[in-house]
Parts: sequence; C-alpha cells; structure tokens
Amino acid sequence: MSNIAIVYYSQGGATAMIAHSVAQGVNDAGAHAQLLSIEPHQLVDGQWHDEAMLARLAAADAIIFGAPAYQGGIAAPFKAFADATTGMWRARSWRNKVAGGFAFSCRSADDKRNTLDYFAALAAQQGMVWADVETSDIEVSVSAGKRHPGEFPAAAVSGMEVDAAYALDPADVIAGKQYGRNVAGMVARLAGEVLESPAALARRAREAAERRL
Repeated sequence: MSNIAIVYYSQGGATAMIAHSVAQGVNDAGAHAQLLSIEPHQLVDGQWHDEAMLARLAAADAIIFGAPAYQGGIAAPFKAFADATTGMWRARSWRNKVAGGFAFSCRSADDKRNTLDYFAALAAQQGMVWADVETSDIEVSVSAGKRHPGEFPAAAVSGMEVDAAYALDPADVIAGKQYGRNVAGMVARLAGEVLESPAALARRAREAAERRL
C-alpha cells in the first residue's frame, strides 16, 4: 500500500477541509493518506523547523501540497516550510516521488494559479513527478458557474465570497476527492500496482466482516 503525505497550511480551516477531502480520495483508492499540518509553533524567528515531519515526508511515496492563495501568491507559512526543504533537495530525498497540489481562496480575485504554479515549481526543483488532474474528470456545477478540474492542477476555489472557515462549496469537496484518487492512481501505476475500486474495497471489507461472524 502506497503512503501519500498531504502537507498543508490552513489559517481559517477551509484549506484543512480540502486537505481532508483529498485524503479521503486517497484512502478510497486503496492507498494510505497522512495529513501533515504546518503550524505556527513550527516557525521560530521566521524559519520553519520540524525534523520529524521532514522525516515522514522523506518516507512517503508521494507528497501533495496545499495552501490558501494570499494577495496573489503563496501563503508565507507554507513558503517558510518550502524554504526549509533545502536539505531534502541536497539529499535528493524527494527525487522521483509523485507530487501534487491544491489551492483555496474565498475570493475569485485571489490568483490561485500563482499558488499552484509555485507548487509545481517546488516539485520540479525537488526532481519530483507532477500529478495533474485527470482530463476525464467530470466538471462540477456550482452556484457561480462550472468547476473545470482540468483547467489548473487541482484548482480548488470557492464559488462565493463567504467566510471560508464556515462555508465550503460542495464542488470543492468532490474535486478534492477526485484529485486524491488521481494521485493515488498515478503512484500505483508507477509502482506497477493495481488499485481496487472503492466498491471492491467495500465488498472485500463486508466479506471479511462476515467471515468473523
């Protein structure tokens, strides 16, 4: 079973909700998701420190980045985390791992693409293999129009200008699950594995439960 880490920064809680939906998609695909949150206590004098988290990321088969878009770019706490991965680059610890990313904002004016492009650039610097969305993903209708998963790498956005800590568009949850499944599928294909469908996994779990009766 592949191990997929989702490392994210969330200030108001909405990005964390997206991260959990991505994790659910990963688990639904038969892989194992681990959620790693970038927290304020990890920042000391403007520098990020958490060797235990870096060790867990080094052991993962894939890493998915997540952060809100702030003022047209990446949130500062995530940038501090990224700057602290220089040692990973020197050791090539992330080389050839699958990478992905998702961005969130509660305003359409925030440029999520810059945040997503930053994730892709970080992955390229680390020698990782980027997992884009599947072009076959079905677009999701939302109150403000359509969600087109293939337009940007897992571009999760809010359909309305609302308090992101308390309202999350259902389309973003669906998109997050889809993307988690996509990344898990890519990891499995590169490893030569065959993933079971969520229905097959549920059926196998029921059969195991029946045998224990």
